[in-house]
Amino acid sequence: MAPRVLITGAGGQLGLDLQDALSGTIPDGGCERSLLGGPALRLEVDELIALSHSELDVCDEAEVRAAVLAAKPDVIVHLAAYTAVDRAETEPELARQVNELGLRNVVRAAELAESHLISISTDYVFAGDLGRPLVESDPTGPLSVYGATKLAGELACGPAASILRTSWLAGVHGHGVISLAVDAARTGRELAFVDDQVGSPTAAADLAAGLSWFIDERPSGVFHVAGSGSANWHEVISFAVERAGGSRDQVRAIPTSSLLPPQAARRPPYSPLISERLGSAALPEWQDGFGRLVDAISEEGSR
Repeated sequence: MAPRVLITGAGGQLGLDLQDALSGTIPDGGCERSLLGGPALRLEVDELIALSHSELDVCDEAEVRAAVLAAKPDVIVHLAAYTAVDRAETEPELARQVNELGLRNVVRAAELAESHLISISTDYVFAGDLGRPLVESDPTGPLSVYGATKLAGELACGPAASILRTSWLAGVHGHGVISLAVDAARTGRELAFVDDQVGSPTAAADLAAGLSWFIDERPSGVFHVAGSGSANWHEVISFAVERAGGSRDQVRAIPTSSLLPPQAARRPPYSPLISERLGSAALPEWQDGFGRLVDAISEEGSR
């Protein structure tokens, strides 16, 4: 039976791509092979209720409860989050309100409606000091307020929920670092990016398609779902600039300690994600996903 699906934070880059994927449309920069363990876009939904922040404030418990009980979804995909990593260091209570208490509100409402909860978390719950890719059972140890609030959100979820940790998410929507790289390729502008932070770059369109597998299967527990492979930011941006028609020589490698202004929040230095639970099922290689992402942003900019 096709499920009813409610999305919180539906106005963000992942939420917009997920709406496309669940409506039977390949998101911009997506592909047919994005789904974990199967073809993309195979999931049919009975009804999709997509609520942006302006339509649902997850920090308002009564509002969340009313919205969920009115919709009676089979699955809630919780994407609403405070994601300003550096600003969270000076706004710790606001970050906690959204990432921990807001998620608790959704958890309680999901329990009342008997809905399966899928929540998105991050590699920033780790210290990134093991020197190897991280699996679901590795010990956490967030270095930042943002990471700590996301970990608290994980712990607020019930045992039946699906918790998806992802890494370095980038999409077509909004003006992120890949848009910056595409613009640099067009203008010849030089950039500087750090080469001492390593993660698993993840295309939002690929994660959106992968989410439909979780909506269909509804497994419980923590899963790592990110682009396959690893890279540092200098490698990612150099790849994107070259893919967009520029030169890798436009991108200079610098250490995190040279950033001006300095980053307020500490990042895990080595936090690529791999899964010990999903086996061979994985998202495409990050170069595949980001190549399609660069092409989509370039095409949009040329219109």
